Amino acid sequence: MSDEVKHECAVAMVVLRKPPFAMRCADDGASAPGDFGGTKLSLLLEKQHNRGQDGAGAAILSSHPEIGSQPYWLFKSATSTALADLLGAIAKRERPPPSGTSASMDGNRPFERIFLGHLRYATFGKNDVAFCHPFVHQASELCHTILLAGNFNLTNTPELFDDYSRHGSFPTSRADGYLITELIAHELARRLVPRAPEDGASEAGRPADADDIASAMANALGGADGAWTLCGMTGDGWAFATRDPHGIRPGFYYVDDEVAVVASERPAIQAAFDVPPSAVKELPPGGILVISPEGDVWFESLHGEDGDSQSLKPAYRPCSFERIYFSRANDADIHRERKALGAALLPQILAASDASVEDIFFSYIPNSARIAFHGLLEELLSHVFNHDGPTSGGDEKRLCALRGKAFPRFGEIAVKDAKFRTFIADAAARREFYKHVYDVTYGLVRPGRDTLVVLDDSIVRGNTMKNAILPMLDRLGPKRIVIASSAPPIRYPDCYGIDMSTLGELVAFRALVNLLGDSAESELHKALADHAALNPLAGLYARFPEERHAAEIARILTPPGMKAEVAVVYQTIDALRRCLAPPSASSSPSIGDWYFTGDYPTPGGYRVLRSALQNYLGHKVGRSY
Repeated sequence: MSDEVKHECAVAMVVLRKPPFAMRCADDGASAPGDFGGTKLSLLLEKQHNRGQDGAGAAILSSHPEIGSQPYWLFKSATSTALADLLGAIAKRERPPPSGTSASMDGNRPFERIFLGHLRYATFGKNDVAFCHPFVHQASELCHTILLAGNFNLTNTPELFDDYSRHGSFPTSRADGYLITELIAHELARRLVPRAPEDGASEAGRPADADDIASAMANALGGADGAWTLCGMTGDGWAFATRDPHGIRPGFYYVDDEVAVVASERPAIQAAFDVPPSAVKELPPGGILVISPEGDVWFESLHGEDGDSQSLKPAYRPCSFERIYFSRANDADIHRERKALGAALLPQILAASDASVEDIFFSYIPNSARIAFHGLLEELLSHVFNHDGPTSGGDEKRLCALRGKAFPRFGEIAVKDAKFRTFIADAAARREFYKHVYDVTYGLVRPGRDTLVVLDDSIVRGNTMKNAILPMLDRLGPKRIVIASSAPPIRYPDCYGIDMSTLGELVAFRALVNLLGDSAESELHKALADHAALNPLAGLYARFPEERHAAEIARILTPPGMKAEVAVVYQTIDALRRCLAPPSASSSPSIGDWYFTGDYPTPGGYRVLRSALQNYLGHKVGRSY
């Protein structure tokens, strides 16, 4: 993705199911269970570092803490080196934290059993340690103490806040993570009455079974509208993880005789515990994984006893942007799907190029589009050499014409300079420097003759494409530049974790406004006033063919003074659904494609869409929920 878009955070949790003497610590180079758990948590976070660089935090719970001691170790950092801060603190938990961080730690560490970690992207709130997870509800009773970390976004936080405060509570923050923690703690407190310690034991009472945890979470999240994967623990040793009923946010788990593990991405668990993909399962949408202090594991449901009824289960709508861009491609399924997305674009690319294959140079930008580019090349080569390879389902006549043609030319046309910084204050000079964010490979494109095809993951705002990438590619002298997006055009705001909640920033929406012409404002006001329409923009988008919409986007993206012709091609919705279908699927899967189609999985999505449209018409800047 050429535009910088912040997105879903990462969670990780490791629960040691057996006491210290049962752990195979020596096999992993660890001298104690705490070292084993801390090392595994660190690996899970490191393998998911792409999911958040704005903050990091961890909490480690002691088993059977002594009265007068802190039952958990907690560390958070919001510095520019947050993950490094955290990993260092986990490795040396008895040492004081670095400057600019907050920590609570005890040098005398008893047996540590639950390890909870989080990486944050600031889609909302400041880059401040106060917004970093885990959140803590501290209580004098261990069974009422809650620590929570999550990858989530709610569309109705203000309503939940008002409802919670109306019942006599006094919330001290409007952060959604804090609010969810307090709601769960409140529900647990209603169910649990601490028991007096028995036989001189130092610990307070704990829930009798997993039903207390599950019912508390079901009630706390029952009114929540949004997406989440949450991991947490109580002070007396219960651990839990849950995923939103639509499965919008990703979540995976692994359980064996000694550990129970949860993470946002499957390959992170595979790498940290050296297990095959089949051993790592998807956390069930609407499910609650509960682990008792004794290490027993249950699955409960947010829907209660009737949760198995298919008629009551919400539709499975996992975020397709995870597959297209956000998740790492070392997941075998995601790798396969991205290659399929690239292959599916070949007919459209050839049509937009309007040139023979000998006069086309194929490339990609940025690096995250590399796997899709591999799929595009495989599809191209399979037709050039008349092999029985994958077919795109597109223009077979055009594809057959490739047989026997010259070997296609392709290469890495541009690489982003990760160290490039634009410190210059002068606006004109800063714009000139911005054009050089990428290092260009000269001599591959034949000036005045070649069409340059560049594959991208998606085009969100188009600012980087217009101000940096296209001027850079134009310097190579191609006759035409074709920008191919492996995702469909992003027409609608997101409200479930990706920071694109405003309409005016989306280049596809700006193209719609241009196509509507002088009547745009009145048409948009009229659409907003039609409360019978669930999606007020769907009818306006439907007025214009896909090709005309893409042509207007290309015109918007073309910078002044551009010598080469510019064309833009997008993935179709039908192709997207085919590419993201599992190999055994007989029909298109249920995927989360609301940013492309406006088909939101929750009522809050439609409210956010209307709010975003209202903000646009009212010239109001800011997030729409």
